[in-house]
Amino acid sequence: MEGRDKEKKQVLLRLSPSLWEDLVVWSEEEFRSLNGQIEYLLSECVKRRKKGKKAENDP
Repeated sequence: MEGRDKEKKQVLLRLSPSLWEDLVVWSEEEFRSLNGQIEYLLSECVKRRKKGKKAENDP
């Protein structure tokens, strides 16, 4: 997986002005760039989703 992280993909993302402002404030509070904050949040969501799917498959 580390090899994939070296080659980052670019994504055009359209956000509402209010969401953008909320994310900027949040990223500043956590000492991240806006891009870093969005990447962090998406990574956390993917991890949770994977955990949820594992839990659904467990007897």
